[in-house]
Amino acid sequence: MRVFQIQNDWGLANLRLSERDKPAPGPGQVLIQMRMAALNARDLIVPERGYGRATGELPLIPVSDGVGQVVATGPGVTRVTAGDRVCPTYFQNWTGGEPSTAAFASALGGPLDGVMADYVCLSEEGMVKLPAYLTDAEAATLPCAALTAWSAIVTHGQTRAGDRVLIQGTGGVALFALAFAKMHGAHVTVISSSDEKLERATAMGADATINYATTPDWARASRDITAARGGYDLIVELGGAQTLPLSLRAIRPGGTIAMIGVLSGLTVEASLGPIVARQVRLQGVTVGHRQGFEAMLAAMEQHNLRPIIGTIFDFEDLHAALQHQRDSGHFGKTLIRF
Repeated sequence: MRVFQIQNDWGLANLRLSERDKPAPGPGQVLIQMRMAALNARDLIVPERGYGRATGELPLIPVSDGVGQVVATGPGVTRVTAGDRVCPTYFQNWTGGEPSTAAFASALGGPLDGVMADYVCLSEEGMVKLPAYLTDAEAATLPCAALTAWSAIVTHGQTRAGDRVLIQGTGGVALFALAFAKMHGAHVTVISSSDEKLERATAMGADATINYATTPDWARASRDITAARGGYDLIVELGGAQTLPLSLRAIRPGGTIAMIGVLSGLTVEASLGPIVARQVRLQGVTVGHRQGFEAMLAAMEQHNLRPIIGTIFDFEDLHAALQHQRDSGHFGKTLIRF
């Protein structure tokens, strides 16, 4: 079967189309024929061994998100049957409850082999069945970006009708966060450096927008939006080093900053005073568990929510897809067709 794998040494230059034997499912395992995959920011980091030892060992099949059809099951499998359409979960060993070291060590696409293969063989516990209304392309976008947004908005943010939510950017996580926040009745502000993308966010339901390229102090600019509350109830923090100090100024007393991205850097210089004096909650968010995925799917089906699809590439064009993912001009998820 075809696979893309990082072989011999780390680096995108060593990510190559190759062949492996088709796997066979053992007890409790499921064989999935992959149909579509979707790219995330981490798929650019993994080939460069950007997570250190936690990235995994070579050879490594990359890419975490995808959708496929069950074609065979091993002895004892009860959760799925042949013919079911499924998404593998990002954390194969995190079905619910609190995270653990073991759960975080079970991520697809590094350290575990990912989905850039014609067939993948996984535990039945590490997948979810999909509602029929979603296309393969739409379903492939969900395991990382959508569940991360759901965890931020619902699981940790506990967003309610009337809450004020600020979302940074218009990438995959941000667009899902916008959709889920509106689903729960929140007033949503989106910030971006592109007026065109802000217009599209408005069309998706954003109640307010701020261009941070023309208005760098967006914390000050947002005060009128949150005047009655003294700040946002929830900020989906995707920028990192350069945006967190502004988020700390824009959050309300007792509010939550969902820490997800570090796009502008890992090291932050910020005053700790506002965190303590205003009882601000900094909540790290790393995707989520299978039960959260299933709850998200139920909510999406109830509201007929459809992900935003960007450009679709063929399997052999993975390098071109990764370059497209690297470019900041795209809107919607980048996909790979098998």
